[in-house]
Amino acid sequence: MYGHQSVRLLPDDYPQFFDRASGAYLWDVDGNRYIDYMCGYGPNLFGYGQLDIDAAYIDRMKQGDTMTGPAGLMVELAEQITALVTHADWAMFCKNGTDATTMAMMIARNHTRRKTIVLAKGAYHGAAPWCTPLRNGVVPSDRAHQIFYDYNDVESLEAAVREAGDDLAAVFASPIKHDTFVDQQDLDPAYAGRARELCDETGALLIVDDVRAGLRLARDCSWSRVGVQPDLSSWGKSIANGHPISALLGAEKARAAAATIYVTGSYWFSAAPMAASLATLKMVRETDYLERTQILGERLRSGLDEAAIRHGFSLRQTGPAVMPLIMFDDDPGLGKGYLWNDALMKRGVYFHPWHNMFICAAMTEKDIDDTLQASDEAFKIVRDAGAIPPVEKLAVLSKLTNAD
Repeated sequence: MYGHQSVRLLPDDYPQFFDRASGAYLWDVDGNRYIDYMCGYGPNLFGYGQLDIDAAYIDRMKQGDTMTGPAGLMVELAEQITALVTHADWAMFCKNGTDATTMAMMIARNHTRRKTIVLAKGAYHGAAPWCTPLRNGVVPSDRAHQIFYDYNDVESLEAAVREAGDDLAAVFASPIKHDTFVDQQDLDPAYAGRARELCDETGALLIVDDVRAGLRLARDCSWSRVGVQPDLSSWGKSIANGHPISALLGAEKARAAAATIYVTGSYWFSAAPMAASLATLKMVRETDYLERTQILGERLRSGLDEAAIRHGFSLRQTGPAVMPLIMFDDDPGLGKGYLWNDALMKRGVYFHPWHNMFICAAMTEKDIDDTLQASDEAFKIVRDAGAIPPVEKLAVLSKLTNAD
């Protein structure tokens, strides 16, 4: 199995294949049910199989989906999503987050007639050769014209921009630092503000990659929380509650550059996912999903801290409560975390030991409480295990991971 869907770096008992999903729950092919905190790695915002969203998709399928040209609702979707996102004056639709981030890079280079992009070390922007986290199959020219900085570090960002000089096309940024294997960091307003200033001073474009966090931290672009607006933002995952569509949104200044690149895909203009996205955006506007998921996330976070302390452990719960990353203190080899996650899995809770997770709006207080009960039992297993060796399978990462 390839990409992020492979379980080869997860605890040995994690299921690889699944049979069905509903609401907050997932069933593997052996019939085991899990409260799913991965939410399909992010797309599940309102619950698997949400009736109104799926009905919109199915109704549009009956009229026509992938046709010789797009349906008229493409215009309606563009109007609604740009009305929701403050910085956006136009929209382009595609299929994957990688599509959207790659288009953003192309548009920035077309707009500025420059080559160099500045990116945060360790940030994930997709799976194309220019951004995939592994070197295998990638040649140096795929990674040309890239300079890296430390996320949230103003001085590091300024140094990268100085190094780019007159060739700076864009600054890429994530909504928060949500890298794998390391603690998450919320957005520092000083860093975000300086990124905006540097792009304004140099004529480069500021790009926020909101594929993973979009609509989970705000009903606007995630950087709107600190009052900073990008020129381009990439979206995907939850914008149609799991139906296959992604988007690139842009400010007026980049419209001409967006209109003069060539990008396309056989299924980019399919109508049914656009109908699902319109239904999703309606729920974003008209429900309190954002506030409820934040409350559920805080309930989980506080309950896990209390359970960990009872059993003599300390957890590092970083990032927003709606996108938690949960790791053990004093666990450099991740042995405790893997054993704990494996015990949770056996008790019907799908957690991830080194990737941020997600709270979806279909979850209930009972789901959180059931999770806390399972975690209490899992902590006992870790406590009784004594000394736990490092996870051997993770040693391969040092050979594969891009050092940038």
